[in-house]
Amino acid sequence: MAAPPASADAPRPVPPPLAAGDGPDRPEGKNETTCEDRSNAESLDRLLPPVGAGRSPRKRTTSQCKSEPPLLRTSKRTIYTAGRPPWYNEHGTQSKEAFAIGLGGGSASGKTTVARMIIEALDVPWVVLLSMDSFYKVLTRQQQEQAAHNNFNFDHPDAFDFDLIISTLKKLKQGKSVKVPIYDFTTHSRKKDWKTLYGANVIIFEGIMAFADKTLLELLDMKIFVDTDSDIRLVRRLRRDISERGRDIEGVIKQYNKFVKPAFDQYIQPTMRVADIVVPRGSGNTVAIDLIVQHVHSQLEERELSVRAALASAHQCHPLPRTLSVLKSTPQVRGMHTIIRDRETSRDEFIFYSKRLMRLLIEHALSFLPFQDCVVQTPQGQDYAGKCYAGKQITGVSILRAGETMEPALRAVCKDVRIGTILIQTNQLTGEPELHYLRLPKDISDDHVILMDCTVSTGAAAMMAVRVLLDHDVPEDKIFLLSLLMAEMGVHSVAYAFPRVRIITTAVDKRVNDLFRIIPGIGNFGDRYFGTDAVPDGSDDEEGGSTG
Repeated sequence: MAAPPASADAPRPVPPPLAAGDGPDRPEGKNETTCEDRSNAESLDRLLPPVGAGRSPRKRTTSQCKSEPPLLRTSKRTIYTAGRPPWYNEHGTQSKEAFAIGLGGGSASGKTTVARMIIEALDVPWVVLLSMDSFYKVLTRQQQEQAAHNNFNFDHPDAFDFDLIISTLKKLKQGKSVKVPIYDFTTHSRKKDWKTLYGANVIIFEGIMAFADKTLLELLDMKIFVDTDSDIRLVRRLRRDISERGRDIEGVIKQYNKFVKPAFDQYIQPTMRVADIVVPRGSGNTVAIDLIVQHVHSQLEERELSVRAALASAHQCHPLPRTLSVLKSTPQVRGMHTIIRDRETSRDEFIFYSKRLMRLLIEHALSFLPFQDCVVQTPQGQDYAGKCYAGKQITGVSILRAGETMEPALRAVCKDVRIGTILIQTNQLTGEPELHYLRLPKDISDDHVILMDCTVSTGAAAMMAVRVLLDHDVPEDKIFLLSLLMAEMGVHSVAYAFPRVRIITTAVDKRVNDLFRIIPGIGNFGDRYFGTDAVPDGSDDEEGGSTG
């Protein structure tokens, strides 16, 4: 593994006028594949060095695959990657920027394979793989015609939308969600639907021109150049174009010599000098990949922040915020709290009185929705000046698992309410909340959202859930956080970070203990409700101590 000196000041090459040709992964119209072509493809397979058993071929019809679930499968576990990093301070903002890795190299050098090997070896929850192939510019009609006749050069820096790449990477580093275009290689155009990506601990950005822009280079914390022998890259292109695109060997070699190789020599290979690490032989160099992973792990360890510990020391002795509304403590409400807080209460009674409290809480929360004056006619033919809901729709979002116990109460009082779910769990090693799954209705940004969790202690999980809703463009003042029981710490944390979120609960307790349990509290709500054993050293369900 070679490591030439980095040079962040390397300017983007000044491109000459566009020349004919297509990009490194650009499909053409398919021709009928002959037996001879298939035989040629099979013989080429034997020339390639082994990359890794069982690897599926990379699909290149579009730059992104919307049908792929947001999963990261490693040798140890399967992790949902559509989510938020747990780096939030008491202000609700990400404490540290994500670590961005740039992967450059020639066409068919194995960049994506190296990226996936790094992801699997890292084995961390929040990793985003961003491909430069998604950012080809929208072509004019004239350019579309040129592309249709293979007369448009997709191996040129001007073929990429660097402004969109830079703005997207900046947002991802800040922990914000982004919309990434889906490029259709067949039609040389962007699809109408864009893919949503979320902030992550690690961002891997790969592409042939990954190091061809000075501003882009400044956003990359580590720059890796995958250096694969030109003969191997040519063989890979031959195999792919013959077996997948129905081309003949002569045509592929002609295209490579006329367009792909000159582009590599002029634009791609010179960027090797700005790389921090050069990986010879691509994915076959496991030693280099192991060293890269070790370095990234060391960087992530330096960026760790104990979120809940920081929240626990924030906003002490402050008055409760005006955005908090506590259900009036009538003798009936006080009596139900007495029953569900009693450790001797049976599970059946605990469920029954919890449901009664949930119903009262939901009814109370609905009074804060916007209403407008309206007039209806009674059966007696008389006008009645009343009120009607002034919003578009109501969506309930439960923080699993305890939050889903509040869904029946919401459905009982809101007709045709839509339901979404968010799964937040505590990492048993770090003690910090992590988002592992989310499913939200479409167009949720137009709705008033009732976010449900049964207990909120430090507020870390609730803050993460609110951030997810904000990432989906739900206005802050349209979010209602509902909980049966909250600690003052959690109320302060959420209200300080998101001052326009309405917080509604049936009771507020003053303290949390060293395990972040609410004192006097209610115990682990999920375990008591579902009849499961308590998690050792766990916390209230708000912090994801149980999975359910």
